[in-house]
Amino acid sequence: MVVTHGSLQNARGRCALTIGNFDGVHRGHRALIDRVTAKARELGLTSCVLTFEPHPREFFARAAAPARLTRLRDKLELMAAAGVKQVHIARFDARFAACSAARFVDEVLVRGLGMRWLLVGSDFRFGERRSGDFATLEDAALRHGFRLEAMPDVLFEGARVSSSAVRAALAAGDLKAAERLLGHPYTISGRVAHGAKLGRGVASVGRRPTVNPVPIPLLEVHLFDWDGDLYGSHIKVRFLKKLRDEQKYDDLEALQRAIARDAEQAREYFATHG
Repeated sequence: MVVTHGSLQNARGRCALTIGNFDGVHRGHRALIDRVTAKARELGLTSCVLTFEPHPREFFARAAAPARLTRLRDKLELMAAAGVKQVHIARFDARFAACSAARFVDEVLVRGLGMRWLLVGSDFRFGERRSGDFATLEDAALRHGFRLEAMPDVLFEGARVSSSAVRAALAAGDLKAAERLLGHPYTISGRVAHGAKLGRGVASVGRRPTVNPVPIPLLEVHLFDWDGDLYGSHIKVRFLKKLRDEQKYDDLEALQRAIARDAEQAREYFATHG
């Protein structure tokens, strides 16, 4: 998969395109991508995704922006696995936010990316102050000669699939619901760094209320039956089952006893689930 970013020159090729943030690359996103890749093959075009960095909501109100489900690196890997041939990452800054809807279509989509077929949701909004909508794209399609298609909402088990629904499932500790919406287990990736090594046992996400509390949630992971060295390596952690909520204990010994119980439950889980 080819990944480009920054300013665009006149495109050399022609693409079938979809646009969005694709946070989590959940089942709804996969439906968009699958449609685009299929249409690209049918029309002899390159399948392409236009996404943004940072997330527009992070640009306009960082403190109120929702937590990301996936880092950019993981998002790109999921798109590549889904068969996307090209991704362009547009830097969402003040200049980009001020781009008019007409200029966005002309300079970014048609001239910059060589778009000849476009798939978006019927509620898609774009351009300065979100002034562009699907009707705007319909008019642009007539002027520029590209084909336009609306993607209906994707339902799974009777509910609309969205990044917000995945976040709600994770906030409730319902990893199975999150996995059903995503279409794959929820994962967090990052580089392995040394920790305090005080309570080795299982994976923990939280602020460590008992020992050395931290203001931002931290992921700490222990590997069973492992004697290698992963420090400095980039790894992915898949979340398969929630054992309990984070608790504050009276002392380190109480915390270690609780972690030992957690480890026993985790080993039992792996013994029965492979």
